[in-house]
Amino acid sequence: MNGEHIQNMLAEKGFIDEPVSTSVKLVEEINRLKKEKNAVILSHYYVDGELQDIADYVGDSLGLSQAAAETTADIIVFVGVHFMAETAKIINPTKKVILPDLKAGCSLADSAPADKFAAFKAQYPDHKVISYINCTADLKTLTDVICTSANAVKIVESFPKDQPLIFTPDKNLGNYINSITGREMVLWDGACMVHEKYSVEKIVDLMDEHPDAEFIAHPECEKPVLLLAKYIGSTTALLGYVQKSAAKKFIVATESGILHQMIKVCPDKIFIPAPSVDSTCGCNDCSYMKLNSLQKLYICLKHELPEIILPDDVIAKAQLPIRRMLEISK
Repeated sequence: MNGEHIQNMLAEKGFIDEPVSTSVKLVEEINRLKKEKNAVILSHYYVDGELQDIADYVGDSLGLSQAAAETTADIIVFVGVHFMAETAKIINPTKKVILPDLKAGCSLADSAPADKFAAFKAQYPDHKVISYINCTADLKTLTDVICTSANAVKIVESFPKDQPLIFTPDKNLGNYINSITGREMVLWDGACMVHEKYSVEKIVDLMDEHPDAEFIAHPECEKPVLLLAKYIGSTTALLGYVQKSAAKKFIVATESGILHQMIKVCPDKIFIPAPSVDSTCGCNDCSYMKLNSLQKLYICLKHELPEIILPDDVIAKAQLPIRRMLEISK
């Protein structure tokens, strides 16, 4: 298969749609290729469990950024979504960063086009910009400092109280941070389709059905959902909470991929995914995260494609707010 043919297929599909023999032992081959190419596999908590299990590091956006910054591998394989792979490339401009499926996007990142945000930002010339890491590389170039759900409070509080701030793109996380810090940050009107779809009514019914369960939620959820929660935190914080809590049952309002890790660390506890408004499976999954698969990971490593390519000026500008975040988060 020549390079031109591969690139043509990628342009059409976002990944290499190559038939793989059923005799190929995917996990074994992925591990072989990883060693042969000096590659590291970074996986987010929201991908399928089998992809988490094969990864060298599994984490949330902050942990993945830190892992990307520290790796000595020649190739970074990002099993997650596009903005995460972009972030790894920005941090490691001389390394090859590949993603199993280029179409693994993010509704939250899509909700804040850089050109529209630039016009919005121009209305507040005295404001500093804090951008949630779930945004495009172009938006990062318009940002003073990046944050994640794990460090958002710390990042916000690193600014003087009298410094006016814009928070983008997640209005729900921004509202939550405002409520904790007492700030009045100006919020961009963006949201995550996964965390906005939770049904308060169905959650209340589930809580009534399981009165012994603690309801825990990610701060990207809407305020009515957060008001029901016993605990609110990033995916890593939620994982830590279920290990420390004396409760034996939890209703979890974030992407259901995290339940794989929760079950691994607490096999004696019960985890119930919170239902969405239109849920038929009783869970709320990110369709973009679920585009990743073992077969795509294998083909991605085999051909070292699709590769994340960013202009040098974008990398240079976007590096600054990410490096500031990593420094503040030490």
